[in-house]
Amino acid sequence: MQRGIYITANDRVIDQAIALINSIRCYDSETPIVLIPYDDHYHTVADRLGEQFAVRVYEDLDFIERLSQQLHQIFGDHFFARPNQFRKQACWFGPFEEFLYIDTDIVVFEKIIDNLNYLAEYDFICADYQHAGGIQNVFTPKVLTERVFTEAECLEIFNGGFWGSKKGLINEADLYATFAESAAHPDYFDFSQKTSDQPIINYMVLKRIPKRFNIVRRPGKAPGNWAGSPHFVRQGNQLFDPHVNQPLQYLHWAGFKIQPGCPYWDIWEHYRYLNEPKPEVKVSVVPSPQPLWRRAINQLSRR
Repeated sequence: MQRGIYITANDRVIDQAIALINSIRCYDSETPIVLIPYDDHYHTVADRLGEQFAVRVYEDLDFIERLSQQLHQIFGDHFFARPNQFRKQACWFGPFEEFLYIDTDIVVFEKIIDNLNYLAEYDFICADYQHAGGIQNVFTPKVLTERVFTEAECLEIFNGGFWGSKKGLINEADLYATFAESAAHPDYFDFSQKTSDQPIINYMVLKRIPKRFNIVRRPGKAPGNWAGSPHFVRQGNQLFDPHVNQPLQYLHWAGFKIQPGCPYWDIWEHYRYLNEPKPEVKVSVVPSPQPLWRRAINQLSRR
């Protein structure tokens, strides 16, 4: 049975994609990785990742086009802030029998594919504390008042940036039925923070895949992974969560622009330039304004 990793990217996020793949390959040189194009502007990142890491482009681009057209037909132009995020749903139809999906604003600190071992018992896995913040960014209270989901089910919501499952558990009919159900009940979903696919995909997984497991619920819990958590401690080129006395599995910059000054920038920078020279940062020096008396003397001397 072949296992693999899917990512989505375009040329705009080439640096993030390189950092992610560098981190994966740091701990795992063999697991195949497939790029799902985020839009039509993906050839530069595809060439770079293909040459450097043997990343392949998703073959069935016709399916991605069908998915995009169906999404547009059901929801229209302006329903989602970033409708192309739904392209990650191509995972269900790709070459891997078991797969992980990973956003490019993530770096990993272990042989991350081994988390698919949980699929021996479950059909869907995630690994985050999204549920600890309540149902925000996924659902509105209406899913509880109208008994769409129970409170226990709402404790199983997950972040859409890292999850794993099995090929074929969701088919095209399931996807389009989920879109239609969601479009009929937009008041069930919390899009206030410009999320796009996360509320809909949570709805689909909770409705259609009963055997789910969040890895943070394993015995002894699991470390956090959000870059907005300030308590992680650097140990070499990894991070450690003292709250559970464990190293992080991965770090996710969800909601942050990855740039100098962002949380754990040094960690991201390490993996981005793991196998190449780090460019020098050019600092522009702006001369201090001269005092009035000096300017007056300069003007006199030029007469």
